[in-house]
Amino acid sequence: MSGKRKNTPQAIRGQIVHQERTFPRFTVAQRWEHAVALISGLVLLLTGLPQKYRELSISQDLLSTPDRVELIRTIHHIAAVVLALEAVYHLGRIIYLMVKRRLPGDLLPTWQDVRDAGYMLQYLLFLRSDKPKFGRYNFEQKVTYWFIFFGFLIMGVSGFIIWFPIFFTQFLPGGVVPAAKLAHSTEAVVAAIFIVVWHVYHVHVERTNLSMFTGRLGERDMREFHEKEYERLTGESGGEK
Repeated sequence: MSGKRKNTPQAIRGQIVHQERTFPRFTVAQRWEHAVALISGLVLLLTGLPQKYRELSISQDLLSTPDRVELIRTIHHIAAVVLALEAVYHLGRIIYLMVKRRLPGDLLPTWQDVRDAGYMLQYLLFLRSDKPKFGRYNFEQKVTYWFIFFGFLIMGVSGFIIWFPIFFTQFLPGGVVPAAKLAHSTEAVVAAIFIVVWHVYHVHVERTNLSMFTGRLGERDMREFHEKEYERLTGESGGEK
């Protein structure tokens, strides 16, 4: 059976309720990856932004003594190492799946994503009456994944250059250090804005989606937001869009 359970009535405190059918969305490994990236990313932002905006009163309080500055930097570096290890694991897992030819292509951008984006724009402008049908990941989720992927890559490389300037300037020009500082701090601000405005909106404001924490998604959300995936799992078909 593709789903976890069908809608079956259950008696709870004298009332009849229906248990919504759910479908697999994320594996335990993927959920742990997300948790590690989420926690380490938040720590990096909370310890990095005060160092960038030292003129703010809250930053001055946090960095009021040399010991506090050193503590904030140490916490920042530990979180950076944790996130770097998580990224290495993520890339290693992708390479392993590629070698085994089991890497799903769901997250790779395709021309269908461009068409879906145009279709969705027409729907939002009331030029079409129905939304496009999406598979396991829609174009918005792919944008989120690849933006965060390259954003973390930029921050990771630039961060280690800032952390070990003497090592990197042995084979790179000295100007790479100030360039890394600019890239690191700018990308951190852009990433923070993107995650709050784009990612958090789509998973918490537009609708409450906890599948990254539970590993499963309800039937109603599957039908509405991942109809092609729903049809693949159930064998049902509502016609192509």
